[in-house]
Amino acid sequence: MEPTGGPYFVGKKDELIEAKRTFKTLEGRDILIIYHQNDFYAIDSYCYHAGTTLQNGDIEEFDGKMCIVCPNHKYKICLAQGEGIYKAKDPREMPSVFRWYSKGVKQRTHTVTENNGDVYVKLSEQRGFIESDFYQGEKGKMEREKAAAAEKKKNK
Repeated sequence: MEPTGGPYFVGKKDELIEAKRTFKTLEGRDILIIYHQNDFYAIDSYCYHAGTTLQNGDIEEFDGKMCIVCPNHKYKICLAQGEGIYKAKDPREMPSVFRWYSKGVKQRTHTVTENNGDVYVKLSEQRGFIESDFYQGEKGKMEREKAAAAEKKKNK
């Protein structure tokens, strides 16, 4: 699903700063706009792993990168590039110590610009499949419902 245009007006800077997180649908794509520490970010609204909404995820710094933490399974997603990161040990190292590793780009990110107090989002033009694409659109809505049902069943 190729974006057709943009940038799209998503709100007044002051209102978005006050809200801190704003949900918008642009060209059928659900986007989360985040204001954190004087920066705006725009990412796909649903976690690439199991489709959980990221709206209430904590924002923390890991390995020098600002990340949103999925509230369901605690996956860490870098706000700037959508990179998935995790902490692990390499058993081949002696002594083996925990360090941060990248899973690569997992969450689609979008460009945010501001002009005279108006904030705009331009949808990503990055080609190819990024895992968060799976939970977008009508098909994605069905997949999110299936994932939520499976999670509910698992937690009974």
